Amino acid sequence: MKSKFIEQEVCYTGKELSPHWIYKKFNIQGDAVVCFVGECDVKISEMVDITDVLENSPIYSKKMLHFIVEHFNISLIEGVLRQRLLVNIAKDQITKGNDCCLIRKGDDLFYNGYDKDKTNCDEERLLAKLSVSIAAKSINSVLIHLGINIDSADAPVKAAGLESDMNIKNYEEIAEQIMLNYCKEHEEIINASCKVRGVF
Repeated sequence: MKSKFIEQEVCYTGKELSPHWIYKKFNIQGDAVVCFVGECDVKISEMVDITDVLENSPIYSKKMLHFIVEHFNISLIEGVLRQRLLVNIAKDQITKGNDCCLIRKGDDLFYNGYDKDKTNCDEERLLAKLSVSIAAKSINSVLIHLGINIDSADAPVKAAGLESDMNIKNYEEIAEQIMLNYCKEHEEIINASCKVRGVF
C-alpha cells in the first residue's frame, strides 16, 4: 500500500471522494492513502452520509488535515472497519507526546479541553468535535475520508482544532506517521491472512 503527503493545499468539497482520484491526481495506482491540508466545504449536494442530508447538515472547516484512502477488492463492511482502524491510529498519534484527552465515538474523535485532570473525559457537555469521517463504496473500490480540524473557527458545530485549541503545531509530522502506521497495519493484515491453514 502506498502513501503520500501532498504539499499543496487542497480544498475538500466531497468530489474528491471518487474512484481513482488519487491515481488521476497524483499518479499513485492501487491501494493508497494520501493526506493534504486545506479547507473543508462539503455542500448538501455532495454529501454521501444520508443522515447528514436528512438533517441538512453541511460540513465546513476553515483548515483541516484530510486523509483520503482507496482500497480495491474489499466490501463496504471491511471498508468501514478500516475507517475505524484509521481513526484509532489517528487518535493514538495525536495523543502520543501530547497531554490531551481524546475519545473516539464511532468514526469521530472528540476533544475535552476543559477537564485537564481527565476525571470527566466522557462528559458530553465538555466534548468538542475534532474530526469528520465517511466510508463509501464506489463502482470498483471503497473510499474513506478522514478530516481532522486544524483550525476550529467558523465550524457549524462545537468543534476543536489541533492548532487552534490543542496547540499542536507539528500536525504534518503526525499526519505522515498516521499514514505510515495505517500502511503497516494493512501489510500486517494481509500477511496474517496468508500464514494460517484452513480449519475443518
